[in-house]
Order: sequence, then structure tokens, then C-alpha cells
Amino acid sequence: MPIGIFRMFTGADGESVMEELQEDDPIVESKKTCTGCSLQINEQSEFSEFHPAPRRRWMTMLSGQMDIQLADGTNHSFGPNDLRLWEDVTGTGHRTRFPVPSVSISMPLTD
Repeated sequence: MPIGIFRMFTGADGESVMEELQEDDPIVESKKTCTGCSLQINEQSEFSEFHPAPRRRWMTMLSGQMDIQLADGTNHSFGPNDLRLWEDVTGTGHRTRFPVPSVSISMPLTD
């Protein structure tokens, strides 16, 4: 199954935007150096309040599912075959929900 690569960033209006990237996208190439990684274990939860990402980072699920809701009401679900680039560190941000217990890896980017 092919991997999905998604980028979330803050648009000009201060709202988070989600876009799908291709493996050969220059954005992917320019953001390939990370400063380490950490394991994140999340229990099943309801949507959090809107918040920007705490730092620029890549994230991928090892198991489970993560749902992201944007301010415009759209929902995006991610699982083990997805790689996400979180860059919405300003603005309204997004809401996060884990519909099932989940394990992910977070890889902060160099600035």
C-alpha cells in the first residue's frame, strides 16, 4: 500500500490548511533532517480544543488512528500508512482525536 504524505500549515488567514504531497515534492526533500524522535502513546479520546502544533515535526502512526479537524469543519483521518508534516505552529490550529488507542512517532525538524 502506498504511503500518503500530508502537510498541515498556517494559511494567510491564520487557519490551518491540509495538503497532500508527493514523495518527490521539494518540500519533502527540504525537510528531511530531524533532530531525533519520540514515541507517543495515546488512549482513546474525544476532540481536543483548537491548538497550533507545538513545534514543526514529522509524525507517523505505528498503530491506531488520529483524526484532525480544521477550523472549516473538515476532518482528516490518518493511520500507519501516512506521514504527516506539522507546520501549523501559529494561528487557530487544529483539533486532534484518537478514536482508538494509538502509537505514533514524532520527529522534530531542525529550524
